[in-house]
Amino acid sequence: MKMKKVMAVALSLSMAMSLVACGGNAGSGSSDAGSSDSGSADAGSSDAGSSDAGSESGGAKQTDGKNVPELTTDDMTITLWDIATEEPNKSTQEAAVARFMKDYPNIHVEQIHQQNDNYKQQLVVAMSSGKCPDMYISWGGGPMAEYYKSGFADDITDLFNKYDHPDFIDAAVAQGTYDGKVIGIPFGSLSGCDVFYNKTIFAENGLEVPETLDELEAVCEKLKAAGITPFALANAPKWTGSMYYMYLVARHSGNEEFDAAYTQDGGSFTSEAFLFASDKIQDWVKKGYFPDGVNSLSPDDGQDKQLLYDGSAAMMLHGSWMAGSMAADSQEWYDENIDVFRWPEDAEAKAKGVPQDVEIGTAIGNAFNFCSKGDQAKLEAMYVLATQYFNDDQYNKEQMEHLNTPSIKGYDAQVTDPCMKKITEVFFNASNVQLWYDQYLPASVTEVHKESMSALFGLEKDGKQIGEDQDKAMQEAIADSK
Repeated sequence: MKMKKVMAVALSLSMAMSLVACGGNAGSGSSDAGSSDSGSADAGSSDAGSSDAGSESGGAKQTDGKNVPELTTDDMTITLWDIATEEPNKSTQEAAVARFMKDYPNIHVEQIHQQNDNYKQQLVVAMSSGKCPDMYISWGGGPMAEYYKSGFADDITDLFNKYDHPDFIDAAVAQGTYDGKVIGIPFGSLSGCDVFYNKTIFAENGLEVPETLDELEAVCEKLKAAGITPFALANAPKWTGSMYYMYLVARHSGNEEFDAAYTQDGGSFTSEAFLFASDKIQDWVKKGYFPDGVNSLSPDDGQDKQLLYDGSAAMMLHGSWMAGSMAADSQEWYDENIDVFRWPEDAEAKAKGVPQDVEIGTAIGNAFNFCSKGDQAKLEAMYVLATQYFNDDQYNKEQMEHLNTPSIKGYDAQVTDPCMKKITEVFFNASNVQLWYDQYLPASVTEVHKESMSALFGLEKDGKQIGEDQDKAMQEAIADSK
């Protein structure tokens, strides 16, 4: 199958995938099963270890008593791709595979860890060369729809309706659904986008948490006067800068202008909200609100959070996973110095009736998609692995321990970390959640979008120019899909 077909834009994708209401009951029976041991499988991008215990020796399986498919007793190999290259996710996900293989020792899972930044491209290459993994992660949204339309993601609606699965929140199910069909099984955690800030610096400088963009800019000016960089941003991967762009667009227009630009049906990435966001970012760059050399700094090396640690910067707009990352670096410092607030409102847009409760992030964390190539026995085995082991009590316990909130009903009430409680409350009170642009847009457009963010923060192109670049890429993707 030609790569352009794999990359084709899913124009009929329901915009509910970018505008998903949070909360509610999703799905049938719960599968928060108790687990056996939680030992990690063999490390590295090789096969996860298994045990001789389990069904062959008559031992109880953690799926006993559950309404799940009766899996084959024939030997089977499942190839699984994920992006769990770092701890704690690496051990948590390998342990889920190990628990499954302990219960089903005839089924071998070849778990291969891929680097996040190149994952999408590697997946498309594998699909185009006829080597698509049996089970792989996605983020829902536009790319997942492309995989399905190109024949590389199975429709699992019947399995989802017939068998047990976790009681996912509606937003998570929506982001794993395309054209009314369930395509992906959520796992991982909710990922909200909020502003982490050094509350010690705020207190020392007499600063209050800003509620509007005007108040945010006033805070930035006071920080600059005190010799402190307002925002810790490492934009080498380019998607980190996109967070600012997305929030400014969302606060200025809700989701209306992005939806129109996505379809190119009377919309454009040069519309008012996009130009507002671009102009605001470049104004902030010129005023020194971001660190010098922002496009050369890497979050993978911790160069953004390090600016918070040494007091060089006061705020950091980032995904909620940063709470666990900072707490892991130093729980004491994190507790003493870090708090969080939601991205401030656009008062002028609010006065015009623009909703201010659209948040950025994902309700799905990640999803598992399946490419069974018509092998029903393999599809059923992958469904059980995804729903009963990557979403069991042990998996979710480890998620919560690392300050991640599973996208399963009821877990929001179990959050105890003060920052994560605020983030979760913001997320669950949102009217809509806009999936990250770099996950929602077609892969070819995503690359142009990311390059645009580098040019924007580098003052190489203005908002109109990057908007035209994104329009052109979107139009080409639309044409390729026909």
